[in-house]
Order: sequence, then C-alpha cells, then structure tokens
Amino acid sequence: MGCRVKCCLWKVPMQSKRILAAAMMCLVVTTAYSAEAIRIGMIEGMSGTFANAGEAVARNLQFAIATVNARGGVKLADGRHPLALEIFDNKQGVEESLIEFKRLTDKHIAFVAQGNSSAIASALVEAVDKHNQRAPDNRVLFLNYSAVDPALTNDKCSYWHFRFDANADMRMHALTEVIKGDARAKRIYLIGQDYSFGRMVAQTARSQLAAKRPDIAIVGDELHPIGKIKDFAPYIAKIKASGADAVITGNWGNDLTLLVKAAKEFGLSAKFYTFYGNSLSAPAAIGDAGVDKVRAVAEWHPNAGAGLAQSPSDRFYQNFLQRYPQPKDDYVLLRMHVMIEMLIAAIEKAGTTEANAVAKALEGARYRNAFHDASMRAADHQLIQPLYVSVMRKKSTDGIRFDNEGSGYGFKTELYLPAVSTVLPTSCRMQRPRY
Repeated sequence: MGCRVKCCLWKVPMQSKRILAAAMMCLVVTTAYSAEAIRIGMIEGMSGTFANAGEAVARNLQFAIATVNARGGVKLADGRHPLALEIFDNKQGVEESLIEFKRLTDKHIAFVAQGNSSAIASALVEAVDKHNQRAPDNRVLFLNYSAVDPALTNDKCSYWHFRFDANADMRMHALTEVIKGDARAKRIYLIGQDYSFGRMVAQTARSQLAAKRPDIAIVGDELHPIGKIKDFAPYIAKIKASGADAVITGNWGNDLTLLVKAAKEFGLSAKFYTFYGNSLSAPAAIGDAGVDKVRAVAEWHPNAGAGLAQSPSDRFYQNFLQRYPQPKDDYVLLRMHVMIEMLIAAIEKAGTTEANAVAKALEGARYRNAFHDASMRAADHQLIQPLYVSVMRKKSTDGIRFDNEGSGYGFKTELYLPAVSTVLPTSCRMQRPRY
C-alpha cells in the first residue's frame, strides 16, 4: 500500500499580542487505491422530524467505513478499493424511499442500507426483490441495521435482505426477562407509534408478558401518530391516571425524547422499558427522574466493558469519540460497525461485489472481536448476537464511566443475554435465486 502526502502552508499576518504564530503547516495523508470505490447507498430521513436519527446513522456508518479505509480498504483481485457512503434523503417517507431507491440503482450502487422505519424497510424489500428479478446484471443487497419488524425475517423474508439488529421479538424477550424478575411490576401501560412496528411491539409485549408474568395487568394500550405529536402531556396524564407502575414503548427519535420529557414534567414515577431509551437526547430529557427507572435494550452500550479501564469495548467507544467529539454526536451503534465489517469480509471472500455472490458469503458468516460475537443465520438472514438490558444511572456512580451525549447520565448492565439466549424460531421460507 502506497501513500500520497500533500503539504499545504497558510501564511498568516503577524498581529502583536493577538497571534503568536505566523504560519501553520498541515499534512494530509491519503491511501493510494488502485481501483474505484465500492459504494454503499444509505436511504434515510436526513430532513424533517427524524433528521437527528438519520444523522446519527450517517456518523456511525462513516466511522465504520473510515476504519476499513484506514487499514487499506477492500482487497480484491484488481487491487484495493476504498469504501464510500452515498446518502439519499427519503424525508422519512415510503414513496420518497422508493424514488431514492430508483436513483440508487440508476447509479449502479450494489449495496443499499436502511433501518429507521420498518414500514420503509418492508417497501424496500419488495422493491429490491422486483428490481433484482428485472435487472439481474444490476442486483443489489439490502443491509438493514435497525428496522426490527419480525416479519422481515419471517413471512416476508427475502434472500436479498440481511438484518444486523435484533428483531423486536428478540428485544422484547430481553426486556420481559427483566420484568419477569421484578416482583413490584403489577400494572403495565403500552404506548407506541401508530404504524406496523408500533402495533407489533404492543402485540409482542402482550404475548410475552402473558407467558412469563400472567399476573401482570395491561392497564393501557395506546398508539399515537408517528412524528406528529409535539406535546405528550395528555398521554402521560392517561398513564398516570391508570396507576401503571411500568411503561413499555418502542418509540424512537423525537417521539421517544418528547415522551420521556413529558414524563419528567408530569412527575410520572413509573419505570420505562424501552427499545431506545439510551439514545438521541432521551437521557438528558428525562434527567434525574430516569435514574433507576429507564431501561433500554441493545446489542452493546458504552459501559458494557464492566468498568475495566482501556478494555477493548472502551477503546472502540473512545475511537468513536475521537472522530466525533461533540456531545450531540455521541450515539454509537455497534451493529453498524459489525454490518460493515461483515460486508467487507463477505466481499473479500466472494472476490466480487456481485450481490448474489456476496449474499452467499454472508450466509452463516461470523463476526468476532474482543467483546462481541455474532453470526448471520442462513435460514432467515437474521443476525444472532448478544443483548444487554441496561438501566439509567448518574455518571461516576455505580461504575458508570461514560455518560450519553454529555447528559451526565449513563447506563449500567442489568441483564446480559449471550447470543444463544436471544435465538427465537423463524417461519422464513427462503426463496433463493437459481443463479
């Protein structure tokens, strides 16, 4: 691997007592690649209500891509290829996503990445299936990092779709394992966004609670318009009036932030069992009211290193912070790093970026580093990986070394499920291409 070094010098006029240096020099070192970039097209909402969620995805993917490029990129027979991210703004709409997908395929981008919205993911799965059948010389793979509707790896599974996040049933299984052991949990309120994912979260919660804790009463089950509620006070008032001692929600983005903010303002003392309560301003919004009350489930969290200074987990997180030092950018998703690493390994194993060859290489593939172990189940293209349920704490208490987004609040592992304990059956009947 060779390098090009470019030097540049800016001359700055001397100004007494105000500027001490007259010049500065920078070195920009870039890897010399012998072949064109391998592009990943990200389709996400980069404007509108959920722009913060789209921006967080972009940071995580760019971090993972920079890691790959720093070690020389993707090695194929014709040389080293850099990875490149191309972003398509779908304004968090289904129709816009399909328009952006057409733009992506017109550019002959082999890999499409999306995750913020299961409704969009479902539409994209259908679009990818049709496109790949229609254009076998321009097929694409769909890399899903967050759309967790179980149907996507069950009755709506697709050979061209791979999910790198635990599905909602798996996430709910982890949360209800904690609830099962909480003798004080008696009355639970379900609240979520009114679309396929929100409805499915409520259904799964009812089913799993009935099996694990039949004594628990569901005292409310409510859906609200996604991305349109600016004041959740009326919803929190209903939850408080119900006497609920716990709330289960799959809300994400601003719908979660505003929900927990209203809970704080209303003095709701119930515990929150969330899919995403450790992210995107939620800890700062709920503040002290969330300590010991807000729980979240994820494949990893910054304090997962069990308080061991300079553990591999810590180093991964600190590398992210070096790239994105602003507190507002502090939202790390390990699964996106895993997704990129597994994709690169599959491309190198296949020796090509052709979608079918890469899909074959991804099936049954394993990712393993010093603190995470995951495998891609071939039967349904669902990643099997550990899950953590963590509870909100103040920074510097109870071993909490890292907070979230500079909020002063971090999360501590309450339950760790190894990968084998997260496995659930699949109803997928995979239809594989003949060539």
